[in-house]
Amino acid sequence: MVAVGCSESSSSGDSSDAAKKPQKTVLPQRLDQPHATDPQELTDPPETAPFPQQLAHELRKRTLKMAYVDGKTTAHCPASTGKKGAKVTCTTTYEGHEIEWHVTIGDEVAWMGTVEYEATPSKGILTRDGVSKLLFGNHRDSIDYALCNNIPKVALVPLDEKTSYECEVVLKGEEPTGLATLPVRATEAGPRAF
Repeated sequence: MVAVGCSESSSSGDSSDAAKKPQKTVLPQRLDQPHATDPQELTDPPETAPFPQQLAHELRKRTLKMAYVDGKTTAHCPASTGKKGAKVTCTTTYEGHEIEWHVTIGDEVAWMGTVEYEATPSKGILTRDGVSKLLFGNHRDSIDYALCNNIPKVALVPLDEKTSYECEVVLKGEEPTGLATLPVRATEAGPRAF
């Protein structure tokens, strides 16, 4: 004797199918096209200014470049930087966030009236507006907006390393995918997303 059984299955209520589909989570922070502004101009110190003052000025400019957006900056270097090979620490701030720069003094180029140096920041600066400016600059006319995971107005992060911040570029006429595809990092040349 053979027993045969039939059963009905309905995929409409099957919870195992729903578990197999990835859930789409849209990132919470919307970044829109940044307003176009003229870059902030820092007044150069006089040519006769002492080297520490000129060095502080250069580090302020490099701090603004890293932030990729204008903001209030300050800088301070020790009054005596020493001779070639000396190592000093200068400090800059961007919107109240402090960065130490480890500086090694190089050769003095007498005929140019300059002193060479190497400076490395202790941390990177990541700004929400800088990331927005980067994404809209990279994707020009194709981007509608970007979605990110709550990048603060200003954050100090490790330099040249992937951070916990990510974004998704939403192109014109498309919907967000819910997948953050662009990890954000801070570099001395500004934010990068790759």
